[in-house]
Amino acid sequence: MMGPAAESPDAYIAALSGWQRERCQMMRGAILSAAPFDETIKWANLVFMANGPCILIRAEEQRVLLGFWRGKRLRDLEPRIKASGKYELGNLVLTEATEVTAEKVARLAAEAHRLNIEFGNPAART
Repeated sequence: MMGPAAESPDAYIAALSGWQRERCQMMRGAILSAAPFDETIKWANLVFMANGPCILIRAEEQRVLLGFWRGKRLRDLEPRIKASGKYELGNLVLTEATEVTAEKVARLAAEAHRLNIEFGNPAART
């Protein structure tokens, strides 16, 4: 199951419940406090844009994904990020028992933002 069908980031969060709502609210706040992101709904996910797609939050039935378009480059900051796909994508898979702090999310978000500004839009075809 993908994230809730939502017309806005606020509606996305409002459609969640329990630990997923709390975790997604915390991560959203940490991301938005870390750098100047544009926030939108894309591909049924909460997506944070900065010179292209940068970070996503996707609530699923039993987990939440915190995805980074340049996630492979963030593994020194967070070794639990797993490479995904053949590009630079990486995801941190969160369950109710997974510990992650707002400070950690903000640090990852700030670095993800910096990488997109430095290297350009990760979705652009070269």
